[in-house]
Amino acid sequence: MNDQPYGIPDKHWPAKLTYWWYRAARSLRRKALAQQQITSVQIEQIEHLQGALDAQLGVMLTPNHSFHWDSYCLFQAADRLKTPFYVMTAWQVFSQSKWFERESMQRCGCFSVDRENTDIQSMKTAMDILQRRKEPLVVFPEGDIYHTNDRLTTLREGAAAIALMAARKSERPIAVVPVAIKRWYLEDPTESLTQTAEKIERRLFWKPHSHLPLVDRILNIANGLLSLKEIERLGHSRQGNLPERIGFLIDAVLTQAESKYAISSTKALTPERIKEIRRKIIQERAEQAEQAPASKHKEWDGDMQDMFFATQLYSYPGDYLQENPTWERQAETLDKLEEDVLGASYPTTHAPKAVRIRFDEPIRLPQGKEKKLSTEQLTDQIQDRIQTMLDALNSQYPDRLRRKEIAQDRV
Repeated sequence: MNDQPYGIPDKHWPAKLTYWWYRAARSLRRKALAQQQITSVQIEQIEHLQGALDAQLGVMLTPNHSFHWDSYCLFQAADRLKTPFYVMTAWQVFSQSKWFERESMQRCGCFSVDRENTDIQSMKTAMDILQRRKEPLVVFPEGDIYHTNDRLTTLREGAAAIALMAARKSERPIAVVPVAIKRWYLEDPTESLTQTAEKIERRLFWKPHSHLPLVDRILNIANGLLSLKEIERLGHSRQGNLPERIGFLIDAVLTQAESKYAISSTKALTPERIKEIRRKIIQERAEQAEQAPASKHKEWDGDMQDMFFATQLYSYPGDYLQENPTWERQAETLDKLEEDVLGASYPTTHAPKAVRIRFDEPIRLPQGKEKKLSTEQLTDQIQDRIQTMLDALNSQYPDRLRRKEIAQDRV
C-alpha cells in the first residue's frame, strides 16, 4: 500500500467542476488507462443510473475501490452519460500532487475530505451535491485500496451516513447506486509476475525459488515477511494459518496503541480502530507540538507508522490467494508486495487488462419523517449489492471465456 501523511490538512480543496475542462481532460484519462494497459472498459446496466438522473434524484455512487485508476475507468460511464461526477477524494491526494494536477482534479469534480476527523466542509459539500446538483457524487466506502478485486473489504459507514443525513432534509428524493468494478487480465501475466516475485525474493536476500510454482513462491514470501514482523513485534514467530496469524498481529499492534493513548476499544472493525488511534495521535500532536521535544515527535511518527503497518496487514486477508489462485489474485497479492517491500508507488502493469463496470438498481432513501433506515442497515445493503455483482461478473465471465467476451469496448 502507499503510505500517506496524516495530520491536520493545511486547507480544504473545493470542487471547481468545469464542463469544458472535464471534456478536455478526457484524452488524458484515456492515455493514463492505456499506459496501465487497460485496453477495454465495458459498462453494464447504466440504465439504472440514467433512470435515476432522468428522475432528477440526488445520486450517490458507491463503487468498490480495489486498484489504482479505477476512478478513471468509472469516468468512462460519465463520458457516456455526458454528465461529470463529483468525487470525494482523500486530502492526501491533493497535498501530494503538483499544482496543475490539483487544479485539474478540482475542475473535474474532485474535492478533499479529511477521513480521520469530522470534516464539516466536506460533508456540507457532499450534502449540497446530493440535495441540489444534477451530477452524481462518487464515494468509495472501502476508503483505501486493498487490491482484492474479488472480495469487497468491509465498508466504512461514512458514505451511508452522509447519504441518510442528506435525505432527511432534502426536498428531492436521494438514492444510492452501488457500483461493481471488476478487472481481468486478457493475456497470461505469469512471466511478468515471476519477475516481480524474483525481485522481492532478492530483496529478502533469498535465492530465487524458480523451481516452485508461482503461487507457492508468493505464499513463501508472505510467510517469510509475516514471520519477520512477528519476531520484531512479538519476539517470536507464531504457528497457525495466515488469516489467524495476521489477525493476531493486527490486534497486538492496535491494543498496544489503544492502551498507550487511553482509547477504549469499542469498534469491531480494524479500519475504525486505526482511524480512532490516528485521530488521537493527531489531536495530541496538535495540542503539544510547540512544547514537545524532538524525541516526542519521533515517538508520534513511530506510532503513526504502526498504524500504517496495521493497515498493510489488514490488506492481506491471508486466504485470498489460496482460495482461488487466478491470474488476478496472484497479481493483486504481488501488487501489494511490490508496493510494501519494494516501495513502488504503483505496481507493474504486467499484461493487457479489461474492466467491466456494473450499476445496480438505486436504493431510494427515506425522506423526512419516513420510516428510518439505519446507517448500519444501509451500509450492509450496499456491501451485499456490490459483492453480489462482483460474484456474478466472475461467474458470467470465467477464466477461459473472458478474453474472448470481455474485450469488446475499446478505451
